[in-house]
Amino acid sequence: MPLKSKKIYSIFFIYWILLAYIIAALIFWFITLNNQSQLMSELKKQNIPLNAQNYQSQIEKIENDSKKKVNQYNGEGSIFLLVIMAGALVFYKAVRRQFKISQEQQNFMMAITHELKTPIAVAKLNLETMQKRKLDENQQQRLIYNTISETNRLDTLCNNMLISSQIEAGGYRFVKEEIDLGKLVDTCTEEFITRYPNRTINKNIEKEIFITGDPMLLQIAVNNLIENAIKYSPKDMPVGINLELNDTVAELQVTDNGPGIEDDEKKKVFAKFYRLGNEATKRAKGTGLGLYITRKIVKNHGGNIFILNNTNAGSIFTIQLAVIV
Repeated sequence: MPLKSKKIYSIFFIYWILLAYIIAALIFWFITLNNQSQLMSELKKQNIPLNAQNYQSQIEKIENDSKKKVNQYNGEGSIFLLVIMAGALVFYKAVRRQFKISQEQQNFMMAITHELKTPIAVAKLNLETMQKRKLDENQQQRLIYNTISETNRLDTLCNNMLISSQIEAGGYRFVKEEIDLGKLVDTCTEEFITRYPNRTINKNIEKEIFITGDPMLLQIAVNNLIENAIKYSPKDMPVGINLELNDTVAELQVTDNGPGIEDDEKKKVFAKFYRLGNEATKRAKGTGLGLYITRKIVKNHGGNIFILNNTNAGSIFTIQLAVIV
């Protein structure tokens, strides 16, 4: 068990001991005050002369006062207990949430380190190979293609990190301009067809669908979905990109034939740093930022994004955006 985890579990252990001690102390003082109240009542009764004219009424008054004291202790004790339990619950949830965020950030840093080093290492190796060896034209072109592909992946990763930090910090200024969404999606698709010549990418893109938005952010969102579809689909299976106009809504669907997403995880995948729990997806490259940023972009454009199950296998990521009427 890592040292950091041991410290956190030790803090939780001490926390539960202190909470149990506080509750036990509250119960102890409650019982003590009740016993003291009863003892005081008995002493007051003994001090009343038996031949007193209002003996019975004085006894009743003492008993009533004793009952009021008991009810007061019960009420105050219950309130204190509720406050303590509510505070303990809030604290526990806050610590667990912080622990979860810490774990996600740690996993993200491990993933981002790998994601950054891999394309740099591949590009460096390819360039060194071309520098030290005399290669024929086909070999050079293949190495150049691989280097450009890794550079594009590195560029996408940097864009995702930069946009994510700027959006969360409120430092990004959204551009609102008229965009031909069909042209934008077609351009993104053609870039992936060029980058992955051995993959089958089917497109059905309706042209002249105009929306208002930020072209750079929308391009990042579309690229993230296509990148994910290619990443999680088997190499011999096609990826589909479909854009059409439904009344006043532009609907983009990116279809893959990957392992699919369970219903209980369909919303979780849009959380920051979240990655699916099955091994088929965890083995794939990624940082858990792509879908989070995509959802942020879509929501900032007043749209919706959701996931449907593909007919055979895989998922259909759907984006809906209002068009200019």
